[in-house]
Amino acid sequence: MAKSNYITRTGWNALDQELKFLWKEERPKVTQAVSDAAALGDRSENAEYIYGKRRLREIDRRVRFLTKRLEVLQIVDYHPKQEGKVFFGAWVELENEQGEIKQYRLVGCDEFDPSKNWISIDSPVARALIGKSVDDEILVDTPSGKVRLYINRIWYEK
Repeated sequence: MAKSNYITRTGWNALDQELKFLWKEERPKVTQAVSDAAALGDRSENAEYIYGKRRLREIDRRVRFLTKRLEVLQIVDYHPKQEGKVFFGAWVELENEQGEIKQYRLVGCDEFDPSKNWISIDSPVARALIGKSVDDEILVDTPSGKVRLYINRIWYEK
């Protein structure tokens, strides 16, 4: 399954800031450290040199990824027409059959964060929620079987 190219403005800004930090601050520092370590002589047993070169490759790989990804990402801003229904960027309060309540925000695959209860728009739960309203019931396939969830509340950060 291909991942979607949607992202919130906050998520896009975070990736853009990471790219700028890596390119303008982190990379020049590491490049200087590698240059300094190289000047010390034998590079084959020089841990600072070896680690620095490895870190430069990691930075360059991440910079390439972020540059390409930011070009194709589509920022999705809140629109008043979304009110009352679940769409990208929505916060949703769900209740399972045991009465347990959880809140999730539907975000792009580049910004999902379980610690913040942000789930990817590409996840089974998010796909089942799209277009639904308060009091709707959804059935989600999970590895442990089908789960029935009820939508208690929907809201957006404006």
